[in-house]
Amino acid sequence: MLPTPAVPESKYVTGQVVSRREVGSGLWIVRIRPAEKIVFLAGQYITAGLPGGTRMVERPYSVVSSPHEPELEFFLELVPIGELTPQLYQVPVGGEVQLRRLAKGRFLYDLKSGHPNHFMVATVTGIAPYVSMLRNLVARAGQGEEILHRIVILQGASQSHELGYRDELAEYAGHHDWFHYIPTVSRPWLEPAWDGEKGRVEDTSRKYLDDFAFTPADTTVYVCGNPNMIDNLKGLLRRAGFPKESVQEEVYWHAEKE
Repeated sequence: MLPTPAVPESKYVTGQVVSRREVGSGLWIVRIRPAEKIVFLAGQYITAGLPGGTRMVERPYSVVSSPHEPELEFFLELVPIGELTPQLYQVPVGGEVQLRRLAKGRFLYDLKSGHPNHFMVATVTGIAPYVSMLRNLVARAGQGEEILHRIVILQGASQSHELGYRDELAEYAGHHDWFHYIPTVSRPWLEPAWDGEKGRVEDTSRKYLDDFAFTPADTTVYVCGNPNMIDNLKGLLRRAGFPKESVQEEVYWHAEKE
């Protein structure tokens, strides 16, 4: 039997799974309570791992929870041939995972440009950092802060059951006039009852940028999720005149597809 790798105390914090919820086939939401608080900014990721043979098998995952929540929440996709997610998927409530102490990532809410408009595009689990940002902003609004920005989230999936956090985001949109949420499905023929937006996010983005009068001069665009979507959308934005510095990207291939 191979020895289990030691877990250096300086690098990892043990996290206990306190809840999990199936979203769809191979998609689940898990909440983990770290033994010590891990400080992060909304939009950043934390690396999670499990012992595998003689080494720790790790992958980075964007945090869904806001920085003020006591537990860490993740929206995960099972990759059957992956090194980590099949094992993570089997961790029950009460089970443990290892979390790196240091959160990382530059995919943050833009407070530097002065842009009043923020257009956020995601596919499936790519919604995670936006939920963290929205929870943070909603909490600030609840404390009496006036949110002066306009924020639109466009979330795409093949079918509506893959639209994690749809109910939560729709509720925020119903209570805050500075926020709008648009879910879209790319395979509506599989779901005849779906009466919302239809099409891939890269095909519907220009429509909603125009509808909200979001221009290259006053808008920061965020793209998160599938790398093919990101490449396609960056091409559209480039043709529409958006400068490179106004487009933030977070590629999820390494997280979703391992």
